[in-house]
Amino acid sequence: AGLAVSGVTASVPNAFVVLQAIRQHTLNVAVAPPVVIYQSANSLALLTVPLIAVAAALALYSSNRATRVVSIVFLATTIPATLLSFSRGGYLALLVIGLLLAFTHPARRWLIAAIVVLAVAVSRIPPIASRIAHEVNLNDPNNSLEERFRLWAATFRMLRDHPVFGTGLAGFQQTIDRYRNGVYTEDLIYPHNIILNFWTETGLLGLAAFAWIVGQAVRAGWNGWRHGPAIWRPLQLGVLLMIVGIIVHGLVDVPYWKNDLSLEFWVLLALSWAGQRWGSVVRS
Repeated sequence: AGLAVSGVTASVPNAFVVLQAIRQHTLNVAVAPPVVIYQSANSLALLTVPLIAVAAALALYSSNRATRVVSIVFLATTIPATLLSFSRGGYLALLVIGLLLAFTHPARRWLIAAIVVLAVAVSRIPPIASRIAHEVNLNDPNNSLEERFRLWAATFRMLRDHPVFGTGLAGFQQTIDRYRNGVYTEDLIYPHNIILNFWTETGLLGLAAFAWIVGQAVRAGWNGWRHGPAIWRPLQLGVLLMIVGIIVHGLVDVPYWKNDLSLEFWVLLALSWAGQRWGSVVRS
């Protein structure tokens, strides 16, 4: 419930200021959209996408009517706000989550077709279409993906000198400067990729540990969805989709190394573990 409240609390004011900018014709999607609470609109998507994954699974599969209603209300609030964050990584993660969720349903063909049609329709909405157009045009000076390529190249150059232990916690920002080669000038504290992020912050051992945690979470989520107690199955599926969403979003952003995001990650994993333990007790 606390995570749901945090998602709504962050979503509503952020959506309001973006809609106000659209109404006043002051929105420029070539640059960062207006934000509330966070300093970056991408941060809102990083918070809401994992919660949307869990809420969507609960809305589709929960046997409790109140849970379904609350989940639907949550989705109706956070999905539009996430779209208005104009986070392209968030868009991709939402699409993958939606398709995988649809694939688990008996009416998968209709649901997948509906999601594809909806995704195409949303991508034609003028502000969103303009934002996507900036991203697919590599010659556009406002293309952030090109900047990501430069940042990743600089990060790999840095990791050649620090391959085992990385640069240590919070060491990326101070260490990356001499590897930029004058082509990447924006001052960032993370390499905007979840694999490179863990590698630079915690070294190969930390990266391997995170990979193991993710693998265990995926295994637990899948087994819980397929074989767990019926009351816990929707949540287990939601946590599984949450992991997928984090990995997809993590291809181009930082979905863990911030206080709210890491707390959200561990709380949802703890709920999955609780469901797994509850099922073990019931079976015994």
